[in-house]
Amino acid sequence: MFRIGDLVVHPMHGAGVIDDIVRERVAGSTKEYYVFKMPMGGLVLKIPTENSQAIGIRPVITAEEADALLNAVSSIKPEHNANWNKRYQENLLRLKSGDLYEVAQVVKGLMHRDAVRGLSTGERKMLHSAKQIMLSELALVLECDYKAVEMRLDRAMMEKTAALPKP
Repeated sequence: MFRIGDLVVHPMHGAGVIDDIVRERVAGSTKEYYVFKMPMGGLVLKIPTENSQAIGIRPVITAEEADALLNAVSSIKPEHNANWNKRYQENLLRLKSGDLYEVAQVVKGLMHRDAVRGLSTGERKMLHSAKQIMLSELALVLECDYKAVEMRLDRAMMEKTAALPKP
């Protein structure tokens, strides 16, 4: 169970803080909710405490883990699935996993595809969401300016991508 002030990650929204824990009556039953607040964007969600694990709410990574991720990003090989629908579904599952390495794989693959062929509107939105998920956690954990973290992530993503074959 999380406490007020804990830094956590929602797999589809990114990193934020447990701002409060409230009890509310909904549809005839009283439940306890985490009030999840994102520092960037101001998003506020109420997440049932009993479902938080099933949703994939997890503590943020450490600064050391964030640095290791940024160093490992250049070695991630983007996937080259030609079927748009299959690629989209696989990427969506990666995002929902909440694993930052899986999210990094989505970002790297879509950035590479964008550089080579361009992206559909759906994939462009997915790339934006995946980057925001990563950046929200990295900026929070590394206690850095959002733009500085974005520049570092973009550099890491593109390091070996230029040398990769075209899909």
